[in-house]
Formats: sequence, structure tokens, C-alpha cells
Amino acid sequence: MADANPHVVGLKHLAFAVADADAALSRWRRLLPVGTDARVVDWAGSRTRVAIFLQGGVEFQLNASMDSDGRFATWIAARGGEGLHHICYAVDDIEAAMAHATGQGATAKLCRACNALGPHPHPEGFVAFLEDEAAGTEVEFMQVYTPAELERYKAVKGI
Repeated sequence: MADANPHVVGLKHLAFAVADADAALSRWRRLLPVGTDARVVDWAGSRTRVAIFLQGGVEFQLNASMDSDGRFATWIAARGGEGLHHICYAVDDIEAAMAHATGQGATAKLCRACNALGPHPHPEGFVAFLEDEAAGTEVEFMQVYTPAELERYKAVKGI
């Protein structure tokens, strides 16, 4: 039996693949409590338009590809509709979390936005993806930057 990853410390965000981030945010606002902190931003580096908001202390991301062959557009096309694309888990040590996951048989997945395999810097922290899905959902690990790391990596934008 596999052991739970001891480096997972919480849930960072839930990322949904949607066709239109603005329209998806409007639907969420009609149906569920979405705070006034909700915003829609363009991540030019990954060609993604994303609506971001907190709900119940969890960050939600409604991600729409800006291009028809983008990662979220192709995911929607392959599955026949919008849905939960990935769950991002906060970890205390990205290298150790990945070592534990691969030791349990998982495989690192290429980050399409950065063309990087394994842990690498993103705007909010070091991230890594697993090739293996959990119940049909991609898994991401993120080690959120310390204040010193944030200063060093603040130029990493637009993912």
C-alpha cells in the first residue's frame, strides 16, 4: 500500500478548464458566492485568460485558452466539455514531494506553459506536475515562495 505524501500541507487551488473565463465567472456569480476579490487576468506566457477568486478559503481558477490549440482548449475538446482540470497541492518541500511521489510510482509531467519537467519557478512558487491523474484530474504541487524567494523570482510572470 502506498504511503500518503508527508510533504503535502494543504490545498493551493482548484483549476477548471473553461471555454470563456468571463462567461464562466458570470455563471459562478449567479449560482455561488463569489467575493468582490474576483478578477480576470491574462497570462500571456501561457496564452491563458483566467478568472481567479477565493471561495471558502480556497482559490478557484477558471482557465480559458487564448488559442484553439491551447492546453485548456484541447483538454475541453478531448473530454467533450468544461471541468476540473487540476488540483494544486501546497507542499513544504517541492523536491521531497516529487521524490516521494515518484518513489510511489508517479511520473513527472512536462509543464506546457514553461516547457519544463519537474520542479521549476512559476509566479507564485516552485511547481511540478504529475503525469499520473487522480480520479481523472491532473495533480500539481506548489511550494509557495518565501518572501526572499518571491523577491528573487518576482520577474517570473505571465505563466
